[in-house]
Amino acid sequence: MSNDRPLADRLRPRSLDEIVGQEQLLQQGKPLRRVLLGETLHSMVLWGPPGSGKTTIARLIADNAEANLESISAVLDGVKEIRAAVANARQARAEKERQTIVFVDEVHRFNKAQQDAFLPHIEDGTITFIGATTENPAFELNNALLSRLRVYVLKPLPELAIRSVIDRAVDAATIDMTDGARELLARCADGDARRALNLLEISVALADENVIDEEVIRATIEGGSTRRFDKGGDDFYDQISAFHKSVRGSNPDAALYWFSRMLDGGCDPAYLARRVLRIASEDIGNADPRALSITLDAWSAFERLGSPEGELAIAQAIVFCACAAKSNAVYKAFNDVREVVKQSGSLGVPIHIRNAPTDLAKDMGHGKSYRYDHDEPGGVSSGQQYFPDELGERTFYHPVDRGLEVKISQKLNRLRSSED
Repeated sequence: MSNDRPLADRLRPRSLDEIVGQEQLLQQGKPLRRVLLGETLHSMVLWGPPGSGKTTIARLIADNAEANLESISAVLDGVKEIRAAVANARQARAEKERQTIVFVDEVHRFNKAQQDAFLPHIEDGTITFIGATTENPAFELNNALLSRLRVYVLKPLPELAIRSVIDRAVDAATIDMTDGARELLARCADGDARRALNLLEISVALADENVIDEEVIRATIEGGSTRRFDKGGDDFYDQISAFHKSVRGSNPDAALYWFSRMLDGGCDPAYLARRVLRIASEDIGNADPRALSITLDAWSAFERLGSPEGELAIAQAIVFCACAAKSNAVYKAFNDVREVVKQSGSLGVPIHIRNAPTDLAKDMGHGKSYRYDHDEPGGVSSGQQYFPDELGERTFYHPVDRGLEVKISQKLNRLRSSED
């Protein structure tokens, strides 16, 4: 298997028929299939996880369109390389009457100025732009560039597709590999064809007598994560969203699943502990105030125990929060109050509840007519005004009919009815 080029590059598909997966984009009549067949050509961005075929598709589009291909890496290149690619495109059009496709890998790494550099050349037809990204284009590409592109979403390759890639590599290299090893490698690749082939290449070096079995595959992946997880990318935010929503939706099983998935991907358990603390306040609130102290205790336990023992304490808090009664009443009330404060400005404090630490303040009437609640029947000065005069009395907090807030609601209703 000795060759200067990586196995993944040597086995890159050279025709539409060799592409595996992405049926949702490549079926008969689909726009991307028509582009690949050379029937149409337009600027686009290919958005998908690593090893899903973005670079392969871009190269095949250029081949089938008989177009000049200029490749740029947003990791290594800048405006200088963009200008050079545009100059080559103009030359190809003038001398050979050929279209030019500019392929930008990791396009999300370009800043706004670099992205804007493509706009006039896409607009006047000098280039056809194809970008590849693992990040959400809506967040990472500026609107001016994105409006000129069609977005195609690629999915992680299913295990069956990965298995076919492995089988093709094994047959091409005449490697002796057991079925069990092929299945394990396809599973560990986690939807990434490039990862599967890179691991296969390493496995060949580790194998005795050129036979690859499950033991060899396990040795190859030992110490590395087998799950797709980017701490700063879409997978991270999608998974933390799924985790939070599972707890909010009172599903402890799904919550534990996403918690474990993120740990498996290398997420810092302390980050997840902070998220559970937020959930305890935002989604449970006064429906079960115990959630706040339980999550704080779990975080403290993790800090004392460390991983992996401390992760169990976080899991315990997760299950409690998922099973607890839910209320976002305080969350909503707080946001509503902040908006009122922002809109109403610096309104004065009603004079009867102002501080009166000096004789001057008392002479000005501060604190006059204030009714001391502990001296009132029931410990509440019914009807006393606490809001600024301009606002009048407001109600922001509306307890839900779940958990402890049922009793809170009953008490507030009694107090408010006594004011009428």
